[in-house]
Amino acid sequence: MAKYIKYKADSGAQAVQIFDSCATELSPVDFEEFSLLYLKQIVDSVKKTHPNLPLILYASGSGGLLERLPLTGVDVVSLDWTVDIAEGRRRLGPNVAIQGNIDPGVLFGSKEFITNRIHDTVKKAGKGKHILNLGHGIVVGTPEENVAHFFEVAKGIRY
Repeated sequence: MAKYIKYKADSGAQAVQIFDSCATELSPVDFEEFSLLYLKQIVDSVKKTHPNLPLILYASGSGGLLERLPLTGVDVVSLDWTVDIAEGRRRLGPNVAIQGNIDPGVLFGSKEFITNRIHDTVKKAGKGKHILNLGHGIVVGTPEENVAHFFEVAKGIRY
């Protein structure tokens, strides 16, 4: 994985997100033994050769693991929509950058609903160290005009 991330960086990637899709299958103690150590090895290896490459960690359903995720050494912890972003910010602290965490289902709502959810998320995330994003990928069948609206609203935010 580290070799692949380095290849992506050498090919022009400006940031890389690492997915640990099985993290939620593990208890916190098992996550520490069977995942955390290996994620840290990946991050450490990449940072040796690409120290300025931002690394983002996404672990779906990671509410029970939040405080452990920064121990990997990543630059950003990505939150899915099952974690209240204000609580995630509180638990991770102001020095940890976060990404997320709008429910992809929001994009099936009205433009007003999408706009309100974006502003609410940004406000709850606090000033700085937040990358606005969905809490997971776009769902098949999502109206394209709603995705475009998401980006237009996001680009216009100035807090």
